[in-house]
Parts: sequence; structure tokens; C-alpha cells
Amino acid sequence: MKFRTAGIGALTLATTVAAVTAAAALEQHPLTRSDSSSHSSFHAPSALVLTVNNGASASASAPQRAVTLTCGSYTPGGTHPQPAAACDALQQADGRLSGLRDSGRSCTLDLRPVTVTLQGAWQGRRVNEERSFPNDCVKGAFGPLTEF
Repeated sequence: MKFRTAGIGALTLATTVAAVTAAAALEQHPLTRSDSSSHSSFHAPSALVLTVNNGASASASAPQRAVTLTCGSYTPGGTHPQPAAACDALQQADGRLSGLRDSGRSCTLDLRPVTVTLQGAWQGRRVNEERSFPNDCVKGAFGPLTEF
């Protein structure tokens, strides 16, 4: 009987430790509700790094600028100059650079390509993308996410 009691005590202790650990993790990184027109679900906060490079691909040169962006928490943040607007733009683009839409800004036809990269986690999904633009003006025409 002592063995059975010890086993139940160990199981209870393990369950309690797991519950306390999970509660502590949620306190440090609370789940936030993310509503979209198609469905509702819970996601951990998103943490991203954006870079801009001169050239037609990210591998063509070293990053010229880099910023961080956190979304999905109570207050968007990071080193991005417009974190709230950037998070809204990324939400509308379903977390993808390819989902960004051109605002219709008029730009010159200068060919000085720049590439933006997006790496990190977006609503529980790993993201690693790059998108090239003919020049800085066109890059900026795709909204606040790419304006840094």
C-alpha cells in the first residue's frame, strides 16, 4: 500500500508542478485573441525582425537597416517607428509580405532595387520571407510595415 500511495503522491505533485509551470508561462506570455473575418483563434504574441537591403535579393548585400516588431500583445512594440500601424498592415496581409497591397503612390521609374525581409513568428506560425521593390519610393507605397 505504501507504494501505491507514493505513486499517487508523485502523480499529484507532477500534475501540480505542470499546472503551476503552465500558469507562469501564460502570465509571462499571455495568449491574445486575434479576430479575422474568416475565423477566431488564440495566438501567442508575434515577434518579428524586418530588414532592408540594397539589391534585388537579401543575399545580394548586408542589411542596411533592421527593426523589431511585436504584435498581438496589448500594446504593439519594438523598434519599428510605427508599430501599431505596422501590426495592422501585417494583420491585413495575413502575416505575409506578399499580402501587402500597393497604396497607389506615384513613384519615379528609378531602378535602385531594395529588398525587405521578414523573419520570426506570426500568430504561432514561423515566417521567413523577402520581397524586392524597384526603389525606396515603391517600397514605401506598400504601407507602414515597409516604412522604416
